[in-house]
Amino acid sequence: GAEVVFSVDCTKLKDYFLPEKREFDCIYFNFPHCGRKAGVMKNRELLAHFFRSSAEVLAEEGEVHVALCNGQGGTPADQPRREWHNSWQIVAVAAGAGFILSNIHPFRTETIHGYKCTGYRSQDKCFCVEGALNHIFTRSTPLPYFKPMICEIELESRKVSFQVPQVLVDKINRGFLELNSNHPVRTVKEKLTAELSQAFPLQNIDYCLSLLHQGHLNDVCHSNIFWTSLSPEETPSTEEMSNGLANAVLFSHVDSCGDMDKNGWVNVQEGCHISKQYYLRPSLLPYAQAIIQKGAFLPGTLHVLSGPVFRKCLIAPYSMPVFHEMVFVCAVNRGTENSCIQMLVNHIKTSIHSLHQTVSSFKLNINLQEATSFETTELNDFAAFESQLSKIQYFICMEIDTSGSCEKGSCVGIIRTAHDELVSSELVVVFASLNLDLLAMLICGISDWRMLWTSDTRFLCQFPRGELRLFKSFSLYPPSYVHDVSFWVPD
Repeated sequence: GAEVVFSVDCTKLKDYFLPEKREFDCIYFNFPHCGRKAGVMKNRELLAHFFRSSAEVLAEEGEVHVALCNGQGGTPADQPRREWHNSWQIVAVAAGAGFILSNIHPFRTETIHGYKCTGYRSQDKCFCVEGALNHIFTRSTPLPYFKPMICEIELESRKVSFQVPQVLVDKINRGFLELNSNHPVRTVKEKLTAELSQAFPLQNIDYCLSLLHQGHLNDVCHSNIFWTSLSPEETPSTEEMSNGLANAVLFSHVDSCGDMDKNGWVNVQEGCHISKQYYLRPSLLPYAQAIIQKGAFLPGTLHVLSGPVFRKCLIAPYSMPVFHEMVFVCAVNRGTENSCIQMLVNHIKTSIHSLHQTVSSFKLNINLQEATSFETTELNDFAAFESQLSKIQYFICMEIDTSGSCEKGSCVGIIRTAHDELVSSELVVVFASLNLDLLAMLICGISDWRMLWTSDTRFLCQFPRGELRLFKSFSLYPPSYVHDVSFWVPD
């Protein structure tokens, strides 16, 4: 029942099939070779042309299967592995046509009905397929180009707009924590909330939080914050001008008559037009501190805030310019704050352990460590920034024991207390902050925070509603390159 077409050039597939017959689900190429004693360079060229040709006739979610003899592919799956320069470099060659290696498994001739291995050195005799591997490729998502974006929000009962920083264009308003979301970050939040509601009266107050914040953050470097200006029609009032706002304003986009210094301050010359300045919230802790001063704050109740926060930082696997923070606020009687902290931490630990056990059998250690025992260099970006915002008393650290060796512990949360006379002289306020993204990554074995923000359906389909699973990468052995640059400096 199959149609067989002979004498097809694998480097020009679209020339042999009508447009309506080009959407192939699978394309197989078993042991490609240029023939005779062709070297690795010629066979790489053959594969490069084949992959480009396959991209023109493959369905959007189709697969390309390429079987190679042991060692030819040049991936860590080859045993023994050849030197990179002596291999066919199949992953890098496929990447040139927009494919990623999504799976790899042994090539077993006995599982393919009617398969016969022939053609060794152009002869009717079989060649050695022991240790051969089948490489399965799928399309990579195209490199996106994000246009500049204007975000509209309601601020102080007014609708305003602001320019979204370019690095955040694809990460703003993604709705990971919305009710209809299947994202693992939401699942972690829901499980934590459910566990803590068993021990505390709980109240969610997410609805009142704005993306933009105005005001001064103590001891925080201004270069670590995303500053932004509101729309042009939002100009300073006469009162603001008389208070000296025109003389020193924090800017992200500066007129030609303003100069920015190294601390992010702008000295605006007299007569220049300026706009009121805000910044994307770098933490929810300032909101938590404001809540305790409101009459609606209920002592003994655990108030919960959650949402995305934004900070400038270097891009690295565990360094996040945007992540979802979850903050707990609770007021307790003076003298009982330590027992409240222990109770809160115990329920957080129980919940995280429960989540992790459903995903992995690796041993998980969660510790509460005093801040005084940490050096600044040992803290990740999350902990270092939070410690600038307020006096931290404890860090919540996670370590996952893989094959008998612990990975370096990651700080996933902080805890602090504060005596606030505005609440009551008899009460102490306990704050706890958790990095939900980092928690989701550690629990599900996700090695790069950027994967949490991908739009690729191959990520989200691994996490059905309300379930956490060990993440399986759909891009194996991605090629990486190291380039050296040398400079000759005369004496």
